Amino acid sequence: MAHILDELDVIKNIESIYESNTAFNVLKDFERVLDELDLYVYKNWEDGELAEGPNIDRHWVSAKFFWPANKMPDPAGGKRLLDYDCKVGYGKANMIKPRKIMEPDDIRPGTKKGKLDKHPIWIVEVRMPKKLLADLYGATLDDLDVQEIQGQTPQEDAAPAAEDQAAPDTGAAGEEV
Repeated sequence: MAHILDELDVIKNIESIYESNTAFNVLKDFERVLDELDLYVYKNWEDGELAEGPNIDRHWVSAKFFWPANKMPDPAGGKRLLDYDCKVGYGKANMIKPRKIMEPDDIRPGTKKGKLDKHPIWIVEVRMPKKLLADLYGATLDDLDVQEIQGQTPQEDAAPAAEDQAAPDTGAAGEEV
């Protein structure tokens, strides 16, 4: 894991997510799975911020989150994810943030910007199997069909049913009304 994280890199990552519908949807699904697995009942897990990701591989989706050093997420939450074949890694790092300018000594020489300070943080990388995303997505939404997860759309399945309903009504004697 990276030993130094720049606040500007975090902002650029978030901008790239907003520019990509796929990344945004995957991140929403990722968060929803964490919520479904009741990860947020563990101490400090709800305070995490996205540092990097989502990174989509062939069988995995991964994301890195960070917390201030004094708010380490409860390791029992990470252990809960292990039960669902997720991989969780913890690491210490530093976040570089510009200092708030309160006095002239807070300004970087030759600029009008604040000096850069290192703040200790925890970084947690969560690698989640794509299969888990698909399983929980199908299990929680009633209107989502298994074929839709496999690439088929619901309209393909609904077409034959529409043809059956289009048949003319017949009376009691079998004649059209």
